[in-house]
Amino acid sequence: MQVPLPIVISKEGKWFVASCPVLGIATQGKTEQEVKAMMEELINDYFKDKDTPKPKISTMMQITITNILVNIPKRVFYAKTTRSS
Repeated sequence: MQVPLPIVISKEGKWFVASCPVLGIATQGKTEQEVKAMMEELINDYFKDKDTPKPKISTMMQITITNILVNIPKRVFYAKTTRSS
């Protein structure tokens, strides 16, 4: 049975990071395509692992993903970023 699971992907430095909040798992990759493939493989492994507790299907289906509008000061967009070594 196929079930859509929400995945959050962000760019952190040189890496793309993907997380699945419903399952509490995450992975990273060098490209967005790579991180999506890695997440799909990780989710498949997650469900195959007999020892990992799984959420109920009803819980997974009740997840809602939405965006909210927030006011962000303009100075945040124009601030210089710092690089960590």
